[in-house]
Amino acid sequence: MNALPKVLQSKAKIRFQHCDPFNHLNNGNYIDYFMNHREDMLIEHYDLDIYKIAKQTGKSWVSGSNQIVYLKPALLMETVTVESQLIGYNDSELCVEMRMYDEHKSYLKSMIWCSFVHFNLLEQKREQHSDSFMTIFEEVNNPVPETTFEERIKHFKTKRVYS
Repeated sequence: MNALPKVLQSKAKIRFQHCDPFNHLNNGNYIDYFMNHREDMLIEHYDLDIYKIAKQTGKSWVSGSNQIVYLKPALLMETVTVESQLIGYNDSELCVEMRMYDEHKSYLKSMIWCSFVHFNLLEQKREQHSDSFMTIFEEVNNPVPETTFEERIKHFKTKRVYS
């Protein structure tokens, strides 16, 4: 059996309806691009369809918090590369880092850290991850050396992958 990839990657084209009058991706829409990427990649690479799971079990993940930085604008009709990876988890929560680059990954445009809480939709309360989920998370977890979002931004600025 092949190992599950730790970093998931896809490409997206920035669309007109998601842009501001300056032809830049609207700040709020970055999150949509990040979330769409992650949802699609979970299905494609891990066979995890969070909507199917919610329908079958009444349990899924809800957003707990987001920290995002905008380093360089994504422009109308530009193709971007989006990467994501699980950088931490516990018995009921996930922390995912997602990065948006230009198409060739020459520079970083934006980065987000998202907290997802496993949630019982029927009982409206936090839920513990099952052993099978914990096994997947253990395999794909890919922590970063920085322990705060601010340190992580500084890491990328030091590497100059944002300019």
